[in-house]
Amino acid sequence: QVQLTESGGGSVQAGGSLTLSCAASRFPVSNYCMAWFRQASTEARERVASISGEGSETYADSVKGRFTISKDRAKNTLHLQMNSLKVEDTGMYYCVARWQLGACTYFNPTTDFWGQGTQVAVSS
Repeated sequence: QVQLTESGGGSVQAGGSLTLSCAASRFPVSNYCMAWFRQASTEARERVASISGEGSETYADSVKGRFTISKDRAKNTLHLQMNSLKVEDTGMYYCVARWQLGACTYFNPTTDFWGQGTQVAVSS
């Protein structure tokens, strides 16, 4: 059974850093489009960053220059390095995987593989 397990969330002060990890089982992360989404308590889920099977990265404007998405093929894990965190980065962070060639244009909320999420809380 395909499984994605996030870790690395926690509480941090604004300006701090966190690294999120998403361990994948039963499929190779290297071949899949993968992404991090986040959802604040009263907001819709939004895509934060994605990385294609070819390694092409995209970022939401709000995190460009602060967050970095990467794949560790040896450990079959997706990472999100988050620096210079802001209060508005607070939310539940989810990783998702989708089999798709080329650019990661779309992630389906019901048919793609989603993790259970890890909470990030940034305080001022």
